[in-house]
Amino acid sequence: MTTVALIVAAGKGERSGSALPKQFAPLAGRPMVAWSHATLAAHSAVDEVIVVIGAGQEAMLAAALPGARHVTGGARRQDSVRAGLDAAAGADRILIHDAARPFLSPAVIDRLLAALDTHDGAVPVLPVPDTLVSQDGTPVDRAALRRVQTPQAFRAPALARAHGGWQGGEATDDAQMVRAAGGSVALVEGDTMLEKVTYPADFAAAEARVAMETRSASGFDVHRLEDGEELWLGGVRIPHHRGLSGHSDADVALHAITDAVLGTIAAGDIGTHFPPSDPRWRGAESGQFLSHARGLVEAKGGRVTFVDLTLMCEAPKIGPHRTAMQARIAELLGLTTDRVSVKATTTEKLGFTGRGEGIAAQAVATVRLPAA
Repeated sequence: MTTVALIVAAGKGERSGSALPKQFAPLAGRPMVAWSHATLAAHSAVDEVIVVIGAGQEAMLAAALPGARHVTGGARRQDSVRAGLDAAAGADRILIHDAARPFLSPAVIDRLLAALDTHDGAVPVLPVPDTLVSQDGTPVDRAALRRVQTPQAFRAPALARAHGGWQGGEATDDAQMVRAAGGSVALVEGDTMLEKVTYPADFAAAEARVAMETRSASGFDVHRLEDGEELWLGGVRIPHHRGLSGHSDADVALHAITDAVLGTIAAGDIGTHFPPSDPRWRGAESGQFLSHARGLVEAKGGRVTFVDLTLMCEAPKIGPHRTAMQARIAELLGLTTDRVSVKATTTEKLGFTGRGEGIAAQAVATVRLPAA
């Protein structure tokens, strides 16, 4: 049997407080629509995922889900679903999911599709835990009430009949349309992770539900001091009679931090991404290397949370420039300065740093990433 999942993502999300429609707004480092799309696309029983977007949202979808199949929806939710149904012609089963419910589990999909063996549709529900009263304060029996979630699953012919023959007003979900057409709809166990994200506070609550792991990695770099070169450390130009020599601006501090950040996601080292043999990086400002590493972490839904840098040199003195370096590194990583540690030490005149031949840097980066 062919199963197509429709993600309804055509709304404006005006109550979310985001500059973007909420379905494209970042949630734990990923566009919200990307969370449920990934789960549906990975499920063995789902053959295709189609995203239903609003008019003019093509560029936002392309940025959030490059290459995702999509159709343009209508003014009402049911119009958007109908557009998705037309695109899914020939499917045997249809899953309809709201993009505003990002944390979908494969187990919910399994329960919904199993219920279609004996019913025209199935919806995930949860009991109502709160005491309920009517507007006049009269208690309402909550034992017979359930909270309805998505995705909702349907046999495609039953859903098509319901939409084609609908005579009511605006429908809040597809299950009520199928029931009105005489179809049977099963209630299956929902999931508390499927809470809908609507208001600004919901984004914070949703991020708190994401299982995250902490990773740390180290980076180390060395550059030679030479006459006639500028000295850049931690993104700050420091007055000195000699500077560091290298293919780029030779900012040994940013290079060490970049390697540490790349290490947290096992993405190689700075040379992997910016090879010294490439003339494009001759004299390049090293802040772009660190920004690139940060972007790779964020593309995986993570964020850098802390860096610790130690510079090893006899000269120049780092203390007078520490605050400026902290500020620049914090800017590059999107951190506050209290999450950037900059330290310096000498090697007591020992080794190449002790002889003033070069500067070494060691860094440790800590990131938070969605747990595998």
